[in-house]
Amino acid sequence: MFSTDIIYEVVIFSIGDTKSGSKMGKLQLKNPENGELLNCILWEEALNRMDLKLFRCGNLLRIVSGSFNEKYNNCLVSALELIKEAKTGLDEKERLREYNAILEYVEKIGNEKLRNFVKNIYSDNKEKILIMPAAKLMHHNYVGGLMVHILECLKYAEANMNIFFQRVNRDEVYAACLLHDIGKIYEYTVDTESGLIDYDENFRKEWISHSQYGFSICMTAGFKRVAKMIAAHHARIDWGAIIDLNEKDLEPYVYLIHHIDDLSAKFGKTNVAMLS
Repeated sequence: MFSTDIIYEVVIFSIGDTKSGSKMGKLQLKNPENGELLNCILWEEALNRMDLKLFRCGNLLRIVSGSFNEKYNNCLVSALELIKEAKTGLDEKERLREYNAILEYVEKIGNEKLRNFVKNIYSDNKEKILIMPAAKLMHHNYVGGLMVHILECLKYAEANMNIFFQRVNRDEVYAACLLHDIGKIYEYTVDTESGLIDYDENFRKEWISHSQYGFSICMTAGFKRVAKMIAAHHARIDWGAIIDLNEKDLEPYVYLIHHIDDLSAKFGKTNVAMLS
């Protein structure tokens, strides 16, 4: 039964076009009390009455007016009320702190050519790196989330190299952590006011994925082992990897960034509300 008493959390929101050319909003909400998901549709008329900030990931909303299906897992929404506004992500001071912490790891790369290669990428793209999320939905999906994810990967790598990975090239592992997701600064867009994340349409016109981007720039620069780690970090071809880790006779170092990246994605801060 429909109830206006339930407070939902925004999971994801996007706007697309209908076949008739009008706008349609797709909103996924979660009931924090039981984890149940509710998929919502908003027609253009309803969208025009609402501020897009309403749909920020993590916001708490109440459905004021809407019509549900029989199973109450889909809703056509016509009116919403904001109960509590979520943070868009890291504030300016926090973003600079994360960026500077990452640069400290860049300086740990002993190979001068590789260090300068990474350093130039970070300095040339600083403004984008400071604000980009690491994903639209799955993990670190907030302003500055990409840096949080990269820094977590660097810390995981450092801790494990000190214990388990003593025979790997530390410079190359640091570089792979720093660059495995760098293509996301072009793959995504983020509105720093609303916190809304979307895909950049222009990126897919030139690149297949952010993995392909990172792999390509490293191969072009001659850092082939770094490129191979980036190529494999999504583990499977159908998950976006260029090198499938199910292949036989892969060199052990190829697996590293996938496991490090996966740890951060699964155990890192998936919601900006968890940062405080």
